[in-house]
Amino acid sequence: MASKKVVVLQSNYLPWKGYFDLISKADLFIFYDDVQFTKNDWRNRNKIKTPRGAEWISIPCGTDLKQLINEVTITKHDWQHDHWNRIRMNYSKASYFNLYKAFFEDFYLNAKWTNLSQLNQHLIVFIAKKILGITTELENSLSYHPTGVRMERLLDVLRKAGATEYISGPSARSYIAEDAFLRENIKLTWMDYSHYPEYRQQFPPFVHDVSIIDLLFNEGPDAIRYLHSTNLTQH
Repeated sequence: MASKKVVVLQSNYLPWKGYFDLISKADLFIFYDDVQFTKNDWRNRNKIKTPRGAEWISIPCGTDLKQLINEVTITKHDWQHDHWNRIRMNYSKASYFNLYKAFFEDFYLNAKWTNLSQLNQHLIVFIAKKILGITTELENSLSYHPTGVRMERLLDVLRKAGATEYISGPSARSYIAEDAFLRENIKLTWMDYSHYPEYRQQFPPFVHDVSIIDLLFNEGPDAIRYLHSTNLTQH
């Protein structure tokens, strides 16, 4: 049986570089948006670099928490102009802002996004494939019709995807049962985000945990060189 590294992860809004590093390390990346939406999380917000430090930009998603990520609707659209204005204001002098300006300007000003999952996935797929040149296959968990709850549901997706290895972010250590992966004969590998190189960044001091657009606008085609952390821990 051929090896197949799989990542299963919720979509985030303009994720940081570690998210795209995780995508690049997999053979298959599965968006896991048919799970519970969590408020004040990365699903609908991220950080950009400003002269005042890293600041949040957030998509208003209402107060209904009893819904899945792919059910979250966006009814207000003023945020789109606001986000673009803040991005343009803080990154217009970055070396490669103009290289990507057309795509982001069109995204924010020429469409009315009504579904959070679709919005996030559109951005992630375009950035991964068209800008960073990542060749990983990207799919949606809905196509696997997963059954079960929590860990069993995740394992069901991995079984159906033919995974031989599962790469997980470190925050999942608190709830992932490693012995369950052993029983399924799926190797569990933990991502370590601690050794990324610094790049040219406006408004020092340097910070890592900001949106991927910070790296893109500052390093352009060289962004992929700063994307990779070589640290993976296997079990």
